[in-house]
Amino acid sequence: MDGGEAQGMWSAAQITSGEWAGWMAYGGDPFEDLTGPFYYRTDETGAVVSAFRAERRHMNASGAMHGGALLTFADYALFTIGKEALREVGSVTVSLNGEFIDAAVEGDLVEARGEVVRAGRSLVFIRGLAATAGRPLFSFSGIVKKVRA
Repeated sequence: MDGGEAQGMWSAAQITSGEWAGWMAYGGDPFEDLTGPFYYRTDETGAVVSAFRAERRHMNASGAMHGGALLTFADYALFTIGKEALREVGSVTVSLNGEFIDAAVEGDLVEARGEVVRAGRSLVFIRGLAATAGRPLFSFSGIVKKVRA
């Protein structure tokens, strides 16, 4: 990793080699570090895309992605999608809702895109969709609270 950007209480570093070269990664969240790794970048349209590669450890006993892995990724994506609205403040998830649409399997590239529906003084409302190869997997919405020092 190299260089980076500050995001509220977190900092992000750019990946410089491998499959994720050019993507950004947050560090310092022990649970996300354990369950990820998750990455994000800004695409050619200016939209934020979050992604991860589905590994064996993300699967359930049936060989499909565990719902908890998708929920954890959706929680990560809330903060990348809302990063501009959350700049300069700490933040916490106060609500996360989701609907399972289809299953991912080991090796799939899972991506999430979304939008900030409303950014208020203390709450940011965000919605998104996780997909693989254009196939929807999980729709989600959440509310993030800005936490000021």
